[in-house]
Amino acid sequence: MAVRASDVSRFPGRRARRRKQPPDTPEGRPMVSWYDPGVLVKSGLKTLLSGTFGRQADRRLLDAVARPQPLAFDYAEDEEGRPREELWLDYVADLGDGWNSTYAVASSVMAPELDLEDPTGQVHRTRGGDVLVFGGDEVYPTASVEEYQARTVAPYAAALNRRRHRPHLFAVAGNHDWYDGLVSFTRLFCQGRYSPGWRTKQQRSYFALKLPHGWWLLGTDMQLESDLDAPQVEFFQQVAARMRGTDRVILCNAEPAWIHQQVKPRAGRGFLDHNIDFLEQKVLGKKVSVFLAGDLHHYRRHENGEGRQKIVAGGGGAFLHPTHLPKVDRRPDGFVLKECYPPRETSRRLTWRNLLFTAINPWFSVFMGGVYTLLGWGVAARLSEGAEGAPPFREVLNAALQSTGSMVLGAATVLGTVVFADSRRGKRWRQVSGAVHGGVHLLLALLLTWGVSAIAAPLASELQWSLRRDLFSGLLLFGGGALVGPFVMGLYLLLSLNVFSCHPNEAFSSLSIPDWKNFLRLHFDAEGRLTVYPVGFRRVPRRWMRGRPAEDPEWVPDPADTRATPPRLIEPPIVIGRTKALPVTPDTGPPDAATRI
Repeated sequence: MAVRASDVSRFPGRRARRRKQPPDTPEGRPMVSWYDPGVLVKSGLKTLLSGTFGRQADRRLLDAVARPQPLAFDYAEDEEGRPREELWLDYVADLGDGWNSTYAVASSVMAPELDLEDPTGQVHRTRGGDVLVFGGDEVYPTASVEEYQARTVAPYAAALNRRRHRPHLFAVAGNHDWYDGLVSFTRLFCQGRYSPGWRTKQQRSYFALKLPHGWWLLGTDMQLESDLDAPQVEFFQQVAARMRGTDRVILCNAEPAWIHQQVKPRAGRGFLDHNIDFLEQKVLGKKVSVFLAGDLHHYRRHENGEGRQKIVAGGGGAFLHPTHLPKVDRRPDGFVLKECYPPRETSRRLTWRNLLFTAINPWFSVFMGGVYTLLGWGVAARLSEGAEGAPPFREVLNAALQSTGSMVLGAATVLGTVVFADSRRGKRWRQVSGAVHGGVHLLLALLLTWGVSAIAAPLASELQWSLRRDLFSGLLLFGGGALVGPFVMGLYLLLSLNVFSCHPNEAFSSLSIPDWKNFLRLHFDAEGRLTVYPVGFRRVPRRWMRGRPAEDPEWVPDPADTRATPPRLIEPPIVIGRTKALPVTPDTGPPDAATRI
């Protein structure tokens, strides 16, 4: 029986029962709060350590020796050795964040059948994939056994819940998977382990799948350095030797290099930024028909005149990324933007939520309250001693300049904002924007200190002793800084992204938006055609309840959550015919009708 998309998001009340104790909420993790100081410190340390040790001890080299792996996992034939007429495959990238978003995607991926309506109103019946590919960054904020279990394994196990057979899982390693040196990733995905949600088969962090009718899917591991190691190059060369001239390739990378090359400053590019060209020209010897990538948490599809596809589908559960950066709409080599999700205007409008930075990121507000308190507390205490009225602003400025502690912390604040500033517009832009951002914080800290001094000075005699007066001043500074500091940060991120096209990651990670999720469902049919179904979730459910039957419960959306929307197709299915792929030659001209995809 098919499961309609509307049923996945809104089950009728008669098919579900409510529990009174405990609350009708699964024991899942919330979205990662990226501006929580604890998360920032932990992620920063993990990044530093993984980058340092990753350069010195590349785990891929050890696995290539210790973990032999078949050149290709064969899905062109069934378990009895007969050629497959068709195959369904699901692609999910950037998952393992909050329960609501990750489980909403997982419940649709694990449904036996799913009816999906496209923008034209046509309904397409799809089947759950026999193969499931995780396209990179399988957990957030950093990799560990505990985080994988809570944020990735648990939602998918709960979503499958014996509704159908367990799919074979293959995982691409992303940068977040590398933050513990790929140790937890290897334990979970590369040791043949079974879980209630899937079966793993790969032994390394890269793999090749032989699919029906001459299709191949290759999963790479670029590590943190965006580099292909020598054993991996040799592995894919051997795989390419098994391909026929008419075979077609789907290449899965953790990151969309075709987009990063456009937004990355030219001075910072090197030969490692051309791994895709190297794979096509030197390793595979043919053009890739379909590129799939995550890392950017939205849907974006580019297509060229030959019909080749470059698709970003990083909507498996992590926070949303913007789609309104102008530089990624067109490519010099002819790839043109065909669709993005959410739409550009929606993305631009969502950026305005940064004006609510204080409410969305409460722990960062606490941190900024502490910074403002340290900047102005000593100055306010000095001005309040013996004062009979509000001091002039010049006196506040002089007191700040004479305070060694305030000067050191002020310099550290400006240095921190310069380091934080985006470098994609060049070094000078980073220095100027960072200095302006830091200068605004210092100016507001001075104004806040002036105001606190004006309030505390008249009350000095009433508060009777200086310690009580200083504590009162400190509380005022802390409360003012907790409100003003995050607002300045949110305003800075809003202007940076919507006006100067900078800080896309920082401006949206601050919002932790669980909606606008997506995954891809691929169908290889009996005619050898590949049909790509891009599935989107406008708004994921926030409330859940146990469904029936009672002996086999399943988390289903609470009907009271009326704002949740069912999964639908982002655009009509993309159909890629079974034709010969173009060889890689310097003088390849425009394809004729027989060679078009």
